[in-house]
Amino acid sequence: MRVAGFGDNIVDRFIDRRIMYPGGNCVNFAVYSRQLGVDSAYLGVFGDDHHGRFVHGILDSLGIDLRRCPFRDGPNGATDIEVVDGERFFRSWNEGGVTASAPFHLTPDDLVYLSGFDLIHSSVFSASVPELPALRTTGALVSFDFSDDPAHRTDDYLHAVVPAIDLALVSFAGAVEAQVEDEVRRIAAHGSPLVLATRGPYGALLFDGEDFHRVGATGTDPGRFKDTMGCGDAFLAAFTLSLLRSGWSRATPPSSADIRDALADGSRYAALQCYVEGAFAHGRRFDDEEYSNHEQRRVSSAGK
Repeated sequence: MRVAGFGDNIVDRFIDRRIMYPGGNCVNFAVYSRQLGVDSAYLGVFGDDHHGRFVHGILDSLGIDLRRCPFRDGPNGATDIEVVDGERFFRSWNEGGVTASAPFHLTPDDLVYLSGFDLIHSSVFSASVPELPALRTTGALVSFDFSDDPAHRTDDYLHAVVPAIDLALVSFAGAVEAQVEDEVRRIAAHGSPLVLATRGPYGALLFDGEDFHRVGATGTDPGRFKDTMGCGDAFLAAFTLSLLRSGWSRATPPSSADIRDALADGSRYAALQCYVEGAFAHGRRFDDEEYSNHEQRRVSSAGK
């Protein structure tokens, strides 16, 4: 089995503890899949700054296949995060850096390479929407994370994305269940066979076009708790790998039992992620001067 993350990578800078960690939705998916015993790759662009080299070096050390990833002139994606009472708050970001300003465009050789994968995951942060129809031609299943912003769930956006994917992931941490069900049905109506909604402490639900399947959140030990960074991505990785192992393909939809088992696997793995600093650890300290220099480059690049 082989899976790939296609799109964003980022440096998560925790300004409260002055430590930066590698991350990004698609990177996290690749790393968590590798941790779960599956060969995984990442396709995306890295900035030619110390942040880009930092993320690339960590991913390479973890055994993620990066052979098709270029470095581009410009800043790597970076976001500033503050943790208050265990909850993370996003304070600022550079809009993805080169991931958005000089995005990855698939070549025929890339598509041949990806044809050997079982599933490819992308996200709203990846500037990948124009590439989704090409991804689908590889024969691999395609999952896509819509995050929690309603701006990425307009009918126009759904129309552009959903016909090219096999699984939609959406986050609804604060919504009531009836609202979640209505929104999930609306997303499915655009053509996604499966829609997975994660709801933080309220668990998750999966709509298969006919029925809703639910799982509660797995409890965590407050004494070991670090933060919630990457929990949704961890859920997705464990969930999709469980379905793939059960035989899920475009021609073979998962059974109710397979979905139930996959939801339980996702819930358990997401809970374990709460004990990890950052998305998958490997943090490095940064000082005020380094932070200031990066901010100056970010502002300079934005003004070009």
